[in-house]
Amino acid sequence: MRPPPRPAARRPARPTPRPPVPRRGWAVAAAAWGALFAVLLVLVAAEWGPLLSVDRDIASGLHRSAVAHDDWTRTNRVFSDWVWDPWTMRALLAAVAGWLLWRGRWPVALWLAATAAIGTALQQGFKAAVGRERPRWPDPVDSAHYAAFPSGHALTATLACGLLLWLLAVHPVRRLWRGLAAATAAVSVLGVGFTRVYLGVHWATDVLAGWLAGLALTAVAILLYPYAADPAPGPAPKAGAPVPDRATEHPTPRADRPHGA
Repeated sequence: MRPPPRPAARRPARPTPRPPVPRRGWAVAAAAWGALFAVLLVLVAAEWGPLLSVDRDIASGLHRSAVAHDDWTRTNRVFSDWVWDPWTMRALLAAVAGWLLWRGRWPVALWLAATAAIGTALQQGFKAAVGRERPRWPDPVDSAHYAAFPSGHALTATLACGLLLWLLAVHPVRRLWRGLAAATAAVSVLGVGFTRVYLGVHWATDVLAGWLAGLALTAVAILLYPYAADPAPGPAPKAGAPVPDRATEHPTPRADRPHGA
């Protein structure tokens, strides 16, 4: 009588490795976007005439359209004040951070929350330092508080969308969903910038500065992500069930399998 074959060896689940980050590429991107933001900051602070003239021309043309088209203006206000509002973006990031905490990924949740907080602090700091006035109109269609430069809506939307897209890129998500998320992010970032200028509460360079600052901070956060993305344990195997590995995924054919030991 042949002895029963020995059960397959059980091995603990292997941890998920840290996602590779092309550090040089993101470092170059962060430096480039940061440098462009710094140049724009200097030009705005120095009140460079040609730049201010372009700002006035763009703002005047869009404001005339906003005054003449009430329905389109109300639609822009809904998207600007509710859908793409900075507090909406922060609430979205807070929800994702809460989900990460529930999954036990507290370093990544802390990375996400800290980056969002730094973005808000930088935004308010630059506003206070530059002190640029917002456009003034005899017939305004919307209003806003604090200084103009940079646009907090543009910065927050860019940062939030960038961080969420990165999290989707380093997690096993279907390509279709990543593509839809990228399209939604692009529409949101570009759309919020347009609405702020169209509604007459920002100059075009405020929005451009918000985009550049958001991109630079996103790139820096991605460079720091590997320090937060500690190996996460995989799903725990069921009791008595062998964990698949290279030895068990492709077993030896029955004809060549040895019996006994």
